[in-house]
Amino acid sequence: MLIGYARVSTGDQNPDHQIDALRRAGIAAENIHIDHASGAKASRPQLDLVLRLLRHGDQLAITRLDRLGRSVLHLIGLGAELREKGVGLKVLEQGIDTTTAEGRAMFGMLSVLAELQRELIVANTRDGLAAARSRGRKGGRPAKLTAEQAEHAQRLYDAGEHTVAQIAGLLGVRRTTLYGHLKKADAVAADPETPTATDPGADTVEHPTRPRKTSRACPSCGHEPTTRSEAVHQRADLAVSWLYLDPDAPGTIVARNHCRSCQPEEPAVDVACAVCGDGPILAGELATGTNDALSAPVQRWLTDAGWRTNPRLLCPGHV
Repeated sequence: MLIGYARVSTGDQNPDHQIDALRRAGIAAENIHIDHASGAKASRPQLDLVLRLLRHGDQLAITRLDRLGRSVLHLIGLGAELREKGVGLKVLEQGIDTTTAEGRAMFGMLSVLAELQRELIVANTRDGLAAARSRGRKGGRPAKLTAEQAEHAQRLYDAGEHTVAQIAGLLGVRRTTLYGHLKKADAVAADPETPTATDPGADTVEHPTRPRKTSRACPSCGHEPTTRSEAVHQRADLAVSWLYLDPDAPGTIVARNHCRSCQPEEPAVDVACAVCGDGPILAGELATGTNDALSAPVQRWLTDAGWRTNPRLLCPGHV
């Protein structure tokens, strides 16, 4: 079966040129699917439908490669998916037909070009940093909060009338950024009483100390707030889930809750709902391996928790 796919960037653009080319290639009008979306837009319902319809031995036809993929890497991924299904790809204006050896070789050059592009970016970045250092400039991102903003955030936090999430929203930064600027309180949980024998001369019986567990105590370190203001902050902090890779079950996620006394240091990555800005925080290996994309275990955890991850992150309250 021969299926055609066309895409125009906006509703104002006319897809007739692509439709005519696909019809000339022998594709029936009812088998031509059209998306009205920009190249960078992740959501393309007609392309998703086409990928579901295609079966082994079918062929997908497009007019140009840029009508199919958002980027070279996206094209490579789609090509691999079609190859695994046993589906051919025909690019009319560029003369590519992956059912032939020549066509497969031409499409395979995309991988070579993508790797070359990556190496050029790395090399240019390295050269640029070296040139900047030679002029006395240091690399790295500037602080996201000015000294005045950090002081203002600290005052709001110490006043106890705003949560960290609220202060972050006021300043327009992520919670993880704000956590890095706030000074941690010197909170040391009180040791449990050390019982002694009734006989003053008897030896003291010592018991191993452990965090006290009450309804107000942090479940991770046992710290209990000592003031009403600290209790308000601790309740808000403990409402946030910190996600880690489970060391005992590779590929799975374990969620923990931390108060200000035991929150992990950086790296940490905020996972925020596109509407309200709330969400879990990635820590440990999950934070260092994000590469601007959520890993499969994190996406599974979010889905199980009622989140929507595509085309944008939405918490259960805004799905």
